[in-house]
Amino acid sequence: MSIKGKGYIVGAYEHPTRLASDKSVSQLHAEVAWGALQDAGLSKDDIDGYICAGDAPGLGPLNIADYLGFTKLRFIDSTDVGGSSYLLHVAHAIQAIALGRASCVLITLAGRPASEAMATGTAPRTWGVNVPDDPFEMVYGRTVANAYAIVAMRHMYEFGTTSEQLAWIKVAASHHAQHNPHAKLRKVVTVEDVVNSPMISDPLHRLDCCVITDGGGALIVASPEIAKSLKRPLVKVIGAGEATKNQAGGYIDLTYSGARFSGARAFEEAGVKPSDIKYASIYDSFTITVLCQLEDLGFCEKGKGGAFVSDGNLISGVGKLPFNTDGGGLCNNHPANRGGITKVIEAVRQARGEAHPAVQVKDHSLVLAHGTGGLLGTRHGSATLIMERE
Repeated sequence: MSIKGKGYIVGAYEHPTRLASDKSVSQLHAEVAWGALQDAGLSKDDIDGYICAGDAPGLGPLNIADYLGFTKLRFIDSTDVGGSSYLLHVAHAIQAIALGRASCVLITLAGRPASEAMATGTAPRTWGVNVPDDPFEMVYGRTVANAYAIVAMRHMYEFGTTSEQLAWIKVAASHHAQHNPHAKLRKVVTVEDVVNSPMISDPLHRLDCCVITDGGGALIVASPEIAKSLKRPLVKVIGAGEATKNQAGGYIDLTYSGARFSGARAFEEAGVKPSDIKYASIYDSFTITVLCQLEDLGFCEKGKGGAFVSDGNLISGVGKLPFNTDGGGLCNNHPANRGGITKVIEAVRQARGEAHPAVQVKDHSLVLAHGTGGLLGTRHGSATLIMERE
């Protein structure tokens, strides 16, 4: 069964804070939920489905649903695949709507890594004593940054990709972030700025890495009937795909990501091609994340990503494929160390025609959002959404 056209994103809200030292994680969930309800023109009592992931405290949807005061829920989900979770959540919400198990589903994300002074990229990051891979990998000093750096190094070895080419991704993000009053890094940077910034994990420099921020975001997915009753631009989901990429017992090619599979499934369901997409929100935990996903989603040939992202090709109003016009995780926001929900939020803004005028794409009828969760160099999840302005 296809979910094409069976669900609409009617509410989208990004918390304006990047440092929430005076708020709890639960309070942030409540504030983004309220923001999305206000954006959609709905009330709390209209919500009959709720989804969150591992960023939520306690037992996830049970604790937060109680905290938010929901009384009419008939669908809950707590799928957690890291930063890609929230794109899966949109698809799962539409599946529930198509099956008649919900009509209006809220999705929230919130966290406080900046307030808690998390060294997200460089500190060893374990998932728990019972995780099967940690005993075999942590002894070698695996961190988030070096799990992405090995992908960048391999891509450079295989295809001749350069640090300067990767830097163009950050440059494009910074050109967009200057217009976002909430972005953590609003200064426009150059290629030279990026490659001359301190090395974090060879070949990734500090400016190749995303920001660490508090805050969060929320989405509301509704049935066609509800969506068409609201006074908001209609943004329907026409394609969705999800996938994992695993270690395969060590026989792994580092040059591609799970986007190869999730993207193909989303494009097939939507009945469109990469060349039809007018705007793309691409997960940008690191610059190499963007480059690999652009290739794997079919926007350029494998190995040609370096040339594709160069010379401003990702800058709105300049390049062929505007991306992350809010500044993305590289410059704007990476709340709770999970940037997937912000990718959908900015894609919805673009489809509605509500992005900042300086970065709004003229033809915004067809947009894409893609998320990655986990570690690009080991195991990760991928999720792709294709949305259409109706």
